[in-house]
Amino acid sequence: MVPEEKPQTTSAEGGGLPPPRLDCIKCFDALWFCYSPWHQMQHYYRYGDFDNCFGKWGDLVDCLSLKTKRKVEVEEILIAREKARPHIWTYRTVEDATENWWRMYKHLVVQSKPAMSAAPPPKSGGIS
Repeated sequence: MVPEEKPQTTSAEGGGLPPPRLDCIKCFDALWFCYSPWHQMQHYYRYGDFDNCFGKWGDLVDCLSLKTKRKVEVEEILIAREKARPHIWTYRTVEDATENWWRMYKHLVVQSKPAMSAAPPPKSGGIS
């Protein structure tokens, strides 16, 4: 191969990204790590119980079942999953962010004594 030539890695759509590739080794490695003493002790320390690794088993079975499908079908499924996944940086309005914060951390505020300057939780009926 001539140094100037590069292998074709872009998808047929003309986009710059290579087509998604199915790799079950990552799922197996994640499952293997899940049963390691390190992960189990860390999970026990954080949550008070051991991890049953149910999600990792599901990911591995899903990956192996996708291996039985045609390459075109697998690419379509993986692209659809990628588009359906919420983006890590979702933008929210101040009201949405406040409501989300109270939904996620209300149990911590209720357990501790409320501070005088703490804002009250939003009304559950909607945004005021």
